Amino acid sequence: MADNFLERHREEYELRKQAWLIKKKKISPIRTIHKPEDESL
Repeated sequence: MADNFLERHREEYELRKQAWLIKKKKISPIRTIHKPEDESL
């Protein structure tokens, strides 16, 4: 097993995680559910 196996995979994971979070933040405002001001509906 390579010495830096875990370190390399950790770095790749962090990069994928950051990309996913950025993507998620861009999408989330579009999918928000707007509640009507009048709750009696």
